[in-house]
Amino acid sequence: MAQQNATATVQAWLSDFDTALQAHDIQRVLSLFGDDCYWRDFVAFTWNLKTCEGKDDIQTMLNATLENTSPSSWQLESEATQNGDTCEAWFTFKTTVASGKGYLRLKQGKCWTLLTTMQELRDFPEPRNHNRPKGAEHGANKQRETWLEALEREEAELGYSRQPYCVIIGGGQGGIGLGARLKQMRVPTIIIERNERAGDSWRKRYKSLCLHDPVWYDHLPYIPFPENWPVFTPKDKVGDWLEMYTKVMELNYWSSTECQNANYDEATGEWVVKVKRNGEEITLRPKQLVMATGMSGMPNVPDFPGAESFKGEQQHSSQHPGPDAYKGKKCVIIGSNNSAHDIAAALWEHDADVTMLQRSSTHIVKSDSLMEEVLGPLYSEEAVANGVTHEKADLIFASIPYKILPDFQRPAFEAIKQRDAEFYQKLEDAGFMLDFGDDESGLFLKYLRRGSGYYIDVGACDLVASGDIKLRSGVGIEHINPHSITLTDGSELPADLIVYATGYGSMNGWAARLISQEVADKVGKCWGLGSDTTKDPGPWEGELRNMWKPTQQEALWFHGGNLHQSRHYSHYLALQLKARMEGLNTPVYGLQPVHHVS
Repeated sequence: MAQQNATATVQAWLSDFDTALQAHDIQRVLSLFGDDCYWRDFVAFTWNLKTCEGKDDIQTMLNATLENTSPSSWQLESEATQNGDTCEAWFTFKTTVASGKGYLRLKQGKCWTLLTTMQELRDFPEPRNHNRPKGAEHGANKQRETWLEALEREEAELGYSRQPYCVIIGGGQGGIGLGARLKQMRVPTIIIERNERAGDSWRKRYKSLCLHDPVWYDHLPYIPFPENWPVFTPKDKVGDWLEMYTKVMELNYWSSTECQNANYDEATGEWVVKVKRNGEEITLRPKQLVMATGMSGMPNVPDFPGAESFKGEQQHSSQHPGPDAYKGKKCVIIGSNNSAHDIAAALWEHDADVTMLQRSSTHIVKSDSLMEEVLGPLYSEEAVANGVTHEKADLIFASIPYKILPDFQRPAFEAIKQRDAEFYQKLEDAGFMLDFGDDESGLFLKYLRRGSGYYIDVGACDLVASGDIKLRSGVGIEHINPHSITLTDGSELPADLIVYATGYGSMNGWAARLISQEVADKVGKCWGLGSDTTKDPGPWEGELRNMWKPTQQEALWFHGGNLHQSRHYSHYLALQLKARMEGLNTPVYGLQPVHHVS
């Protein structure tokens, strides 16, 4: 009965919403929203990723977008559900140029949260399902070109006799996933990667590295991992999958290629991108340039006094080769997040003498607890059995506006605190400084706000708690000596190896290096929400800065994040690029102003 009532309530709301929108009666539209309301739009209305918070924001957005969008055909998709005082439902809709899908939450019959997403451009459907290519050409044809010949011709032409529409700098998971989306949308694209092989950005990391996120969270577009794939994928297995994927998705992947510089030619409306491919200098002239250099920018390597005098080895965590050469060596890890713990544990396993230097508090969550209490409802075998595919899970998670996401996350992390109280006490007894984020909202908010400050525990914390990995917390580095480190409390740590597990700068650091500091400052900092918490200065942005959407630099885009984000948001970025290539009208609403340059 509750489900029937929920379905009837949602159907009535959608019908009223549809009527009001088609009549361009914005006041009537607003009457369907509660006082506390949010509308998150991915491309469908705004040609942007934009969250409107409150009726005034929604009114301003509709005033600017409704005439161009002409939304219609709002239809409930499957039965609605009742969760406490909230009705939740999937729906579909259409705009002038696209089909869309969304997720709705109603409280007392009024909209609380609304997600609208563009799914496909009406006149440019992807060649899948009923539109899949035939493959074979039946009949007789003296000019017949085989599949292989067509593939080889495209490889020979693109970037030489024919220019790509889009160039992606960075051929890791982000560039590959976006490249696959663009390939399916028939957007001529070249992916530039300086490593020799696709997947090398994983293969070349320290040997114990594996994904800390579970397999259900990590699928790539179009080809999900098989059902026997391990829950946590080792780095070399990730690398091999990416290499296979690049080949079978027929991507124009230029490995062993380095981007030397790029600049935007205002007169021609194209980028001039100079690359060196296998020793040959080539100039590409794409209309669109995507920086897919990972969520992180350049490695952060602190400049400590005396570092140049150190006689041992110093390396950023991204350069760490693994533990094999350090048996019996005194190793100091600067940092206490994911990489620091992984590297410290691997060094301990290889009989190194390991000390972790923790300068500020860290959020720790046990892997099993994270999977069961936080990820499980959306990304797990149980979720799949309940009909929650990763595509549905992506949209459900996206349907929660960032402003209220902390309220959704706190209960789960409060449950984890209780569940693992003994574990946390052992860490604190060892002197480890713990936190759950500035507002106790846990892992995902730390990740979205600052991309650092946490560790998903897969075993290293037990070594810290037991003292097998030595810990110095709450102190900094005063001076680096030839064979030791002097700490700010006056004590001295002997060292043969110093690993700087100190994270990365903003992605726009790559724009500064490859384009110019002026352009990097023009687009501003990438990532972060403006939450005014540690390392995420305000003002409030409502969406991640500069990610997967238009920036203040025309035709420059940023793509990155974990595998889940790369998979999901590559869809919306690819749609934006395809629409521009086809000459569709794409008026951007709510282009974010720049508040922070780095």
